[in-house]
Amino acid sequence: MPVARRLWALGEPFHALTYFADEARTAFTAAGLRTFWAGYFAGRAAPLGAVGPEVVAATFASFAPAFVARRVPEVWSTTSPAAALDARLAGVDAAVQRALPGWAGSTDAVEAATLARRAAEAVDVPGRPLAAANSALPLPPEPHLALWQSLTTLREHRGDGHLATLLQHGLLGLPALVLSAAAGTTSADWLQRARGWSADEWTDAGVVLAARGWLADGELTADGRELRAAVEADTDRLARGPWAALGEAGCERLAELLAPVRRAVLAAGDWPAHNPIGVPDPGV
Repeated sequence: MPVARRLWALGEPFHALTYFADEARTAFTAAGLRTFWAGYFAGRAAPLGAVGPEVVAATFASFAPAFVARRVPEVWSTTSPAAALDARLAGVDAAVQRALPGWAGSTDAVEAATLARRAAEAVDVPGRPLAAANSALPLPPEPHLALWQSLTTLREHRGDGHLATLLQHGLLGLPALVLSAAAGTTSADWLQRARGWSADEWTDAGVVLAARGWLADGELTADGRELRAAVEADTDRLARGPWAALGEAGCERLAELLAPVRRAVLAAGDWPAHNPIGVPDPGV
């Protein structure tokens, strides 16, 4: 597995505490964000400021615009971006105390935070709005929260590059989801509903992909599999810069430090099997 993908796979469950941990939902609710999607959209978009649905739909890319518009900008009528940022850190903090007792102040957490910060400081932000917005945030003084913020910046950096790759191949948005479901990473029915696309929209996208030779009878063709492999390879290539700056030894040490964190998050049940990301086993 390429180093950029391996470190993403190791860090993603820790980052995703902000979406899936009970403590995160409690923190968002206390901030006035009373549903899962209100917390998700406000928490993830908060580094950009009180942006409207067009900006959120464009930068997140996989959601149906109408699905976004039902939550944004309404979330900003109950919660400010600053309060959403505070809530996401409070939720992660509480989740870490439960899922990784005693780890937050450990030397391992300090070392991991230092390494992740070095990589995050090396992100190239032109053309990467979510990475740029997150990189501009101050790092919390607590090591486990500084680690979370740095991994979040790196995660959004990879995501921004992934969207650029999808755009180049004419797959941005719904087509990428249909291909992902056909590859078996996530249930098509669940993914369609979780991203707000109608059944007709999903079917129409499948027809277009079939006409381009990438789907047949709802399954990937050989060309479709080759396309997905090319997209993943390009995503890894575009995400390589910060990890190259950290260096081989730094990347290997960070992987060693993140592996038990990933295992603890999975063991605590904070990473649902039906998540739409489908992070692979990094082999650690």
